[in-house]
Amino acid sequence: MTSRTRHTINSPEKILVLGPSWVGDMVLAQSLFKSLKQSKPNCEIHVAAPAWTLPLLERMPEVSLGIALPFKHGQLAFWERVKFGRKLRQHAYQQAIILTNSYKSAILPFFANIPQRTSFLGEMRYGLINDIRKLDKKTLPRTVDRFVSLGLDVNSPPAKNIINPSLTVNHENAIKALHQLGLSQPKNKILGLCPGAEYGEAKRWPSEYYAEAANTALNKGWDVWLFGSEKDIPVTQTINQITNNRCLDLGGKTKLGEAIDLMSLCNTVISNDSGLMHVAAALGKKLIAIYGSSDPHHTPPMSSKALVEYLGLECSPCFERTCPLGHLNCLKSIHPETVIAGMNLTKG
Repeated sequence: MTSRTRHTINSPEKILVLGPSWVGDMVLAQSLFKSLKQSKPNCEIHVAAPAWTLPLLERMPEVSLGIALPFKHGQLAFWERVKFGRKLRQHAYQQAIILTNSYKSAILPFFANIPQRTSFLGEMRYGLINDIRKLDKKTLPRTVDRFVSLGLDVNSPPAKNIINPSLTVNHENAIKALHQLGLSQPKNKILGLCPGAEYGEAKRWPSEYYAEAANTALNKGWDVWLFGSEKDIPVTQTINQITNNRCLDLGGKTKLGEAIDLMSLCNTVISNDSGLMHVAAALGKKLIAIYGSSDPHHTPPMSSKALVEYLGLECSPCFERTCPLGHLNCLKSIHPETVIAGMNLTKG
């Protein structure tokens, strides 16, 4: 009996998941991890993904190990991937599940000598993928459906009951982050606003609309926190200026892990279709999710507490970064009073 055979018999099944780069998609991937743990309680799940997603993985108890991939976005880096894959042989994974469809993402598990390499065909990955699944977009309309299906046996029917993502949080880290910002633990109710969307302006509800929602909450005694990355600083600053700087502007001031823990203190969140929207859903927050150029039927917030605002215009969804017709009616016609009504604000 070889050492690898002894490892397979005496150790739990080890699965390597090649995770997505987008924050929102990584949140949705937790439904796969939960499904794997449900069907194989003793399995050990490792996830290889870009370093910026690791704070999410740390908040997913189903994941035993997060592995930061050192490759630049869009970079083939063939030989670097070969070397990295060979280093992973020590883990003796029984299966790799590749959630992305690129050719380069399938290189690493092949050279890690993982016997079962599961994914959709993607970019002509014959050989690199040896457990090829057929993608039927009608049967698997949502991203989360597709992720979960890759964890099932090849002949299994689609999962009927998808387990929603649910991130754990560290309350002490949230309070520590507040202290670093010179703030104490809040006493009022908190409205979190996520006005950014890295994909492009066709996914961003207008800043003045966010400001109107913020002013309504502030006037009822709520605190309003603005979440966003460094790229979102212009929009968070604009909203704060319209509210006479009455908001807590966190744009560019927090890392992803801190933003997650701080968002856990919010009572309600309004967000564009973005990674932070999926974070809010996975935190179980009351959420109003605003969709413009994207499709809520494809990447909906996975939460019963989420309310989706989507007009479904004749030109929607176009999936463009900027409005190809120049009017952005899919977002501008979602009026602030509609969103404010969905907030059900009570006195803070």
